Amino acid sequence: MLSIPGPKHRLCDGVSRRNFLRIGSLAMGGISLPQLLRAEAAAGIRGSHKAIIMVYMVGAPSHQDMYDLKMDAPSEIRGEFRPIKTSVPGIEICEHMPGMAKVMDKCVPLRSVHGSPNGAHDSFICYTGRAKRNEPPGGWPSIGSVVSKLKGPVNRAVPPFNGLAPNAGHPPYGSPGHPGFLGVGHAAFRPSGPAREDMVLQGVTLDRLDDRQKLLRSFDRFRRDADASGMMSGMDEIAEQALSVLTSSRLAAALDLSKEDPKVRARYGKGDPKKFGDGAPRNLEHFLMARRLVEAGARVVTLNFGRWDFHSDNFNGLKNTHLPMFDQGLSALIQDLHDRGLSDDVTVVAWGEFGRTPRINANAGRDHWPSVGGGLIAGGGLKMGQVIGATDRTGGKIADRPIHFGEVHATLYRNLGIHTETKLFDLAGRPQYVVAGHQPMPELI
Repeated sequence: MLSIPGPKHRLCDGVSRRNFLRIGSLAMGGISLPQLLRAEAAAGIRGSHKAIIMVYMVGAPSHQDMYDLKMDAPSEIRGEFRPIKTSVPGIEICEHMPGMAKVMDKCVPLRSVHGSPNGAHDSFICYTGRAKRNEPPGGWPSIGSVVSKLKGPVNRAVPPFNGLAPNAGHPPYGSPGHPGFLGVGHAAFRPSGPAREDMVLQGVTLDRLDDRQKLLRSFDRFRRDADASGMMSGMDEIAEQALSVLTSSRLAAALDLSKEDPKVRARYGKGDPKKFGDGAPRNLEHFLMARRLVEAGARVVTLNFGRWDFHSDNFNGLKNTHLPMFDQGLSALIQDLHDRGLSDDVTVVAWGEFGRTPRINANAGRDHWPSVGGGLIAGGGLKMGQVIGATDRTGGKIADRPIHFGEVHATLYRNLGIHTETKLFDLAGRPQYVVAGHQPMPELI
């Protein structure tokens, strides 16, 4: 918890974000901007506000082994898993997801997701809803960065966009979503790792902090005025957010899981905080942390989970290392949001960048399959307890209702009160739609 000696008063009114800042001496050699936030941005939300928690299933899970089992297909296609009934009559999912089966009335499996351009591993399409091509100067921003730009923080002490994504051996696996042409001032704040220890003032009083903030501004003004690229402007926002974070205990408290009810912590479980191969951890406490961040004021939280790229030994990998943990964490999050009265305000999305091959390969694995994949959406006041989309008998082609990543993003933006035709300006000054060519999904509204 952040403890600061001195009178209580607000020091700044800026917004911004970034990993966490180390304040040793906030003078000319202290809160140095590069050090004061080599960070990444985010945005906030009120006690009951609209928010998104997006779970990136690193490396792309096999859709036909989770929500779209093909029991009528030949054995070399259907695999070894069996379906179980759920809380919604007629909807069946994998036997290794009993927790999700119980909360299926609060969910919608998406069985016909498409839009991946080439089957290359990258979280980009999950976080932007766009293929990584024909990008404007600066690149496409992720949904968290767009929301940070358009909505700002709910509470200045809590970044609007938070990314629970430790760095990974394959960099796209560790991405929380990039800010693109919106710049570093709207990048994801990443509270994982040692950065959490840097949210403490360590004996600096508010009066001294205020004096040093003024000194810092004077010292850096000439650089900011000379910068035509917008980078220093973004860093200025980051500095403001950093000071807001440091002068409030709100964010530190949200990240302190010891404050959570032990029974709730037990429901989520711990998982495994170590990285899985070159992917992400299977850290179940990140699901709980995401909920706490949303309650504290975050608008968008991204969460990277595991490494689902099973080109070999797919079924052992799923049932022994991934599905049980994922099932526990995601089902606990969905039920917890419902129990707390947050399910109408918080939308949860869990998906990977593409699907897996219908035919099981010689190594008992499934390879990349960009033609169709799957996912799941829950909450947000949307129409739950249904399935949208369908694939053919083998799970290899879309048979009904194609769902583009961009349609899901359009639906998420709508839930946050952002119209799909809203425009933002790229680094060349050209207007760009937040979502191009897609509208919210009518089945969910």
